Amino acid sequence: MKHLLPKEAWNLLQGQPSALFLDVRMEVESRYVGRPPGVVNIPWIEFPETKPDVQGFVAAVQALATGRDQTIVLICRSGERTVDAGIALERAGYVDIINVLEGFEGERDDDGHRGTESGWRFDGLPWTQS
Repeated sequence: MKHLLPKEAWNLLQGQPSALFLDVRMEVESRYVGRPPGVVNIPWIEFPETKPDVQGFVAAVQALATGRDQTIVLICRSGERTVDAGIALERAGYVDIINVLEGFEGERDDDGHRGTESGWRFDGLPWTQS
């Protein structure tokens, strides 16, 4: 698995439109907090279980991926869930997995807030909100 900062991941996605861009946050996070354009939401965990359905996740990715060599870019809130999701995809045979470091919202600042120091939104990259 490779790890790229948000701006690096955006540049890769712009230069490689065949890459599959996945948001692994819960659907409610992706919809209401915001998401990058062109991203597909496949949650790594979801309510009410809040634990990974690894087989279900891999099956959902397989339904979208063009092959196990397709570049898959993963983003979540802070860049942590994507590591576990990426490992699951590598174990399923995918060979070009990219984790977006800092995720969409970044790490918490000293006041416990996200998005003030790092992340996709902090870097001024494009995003939408439902």
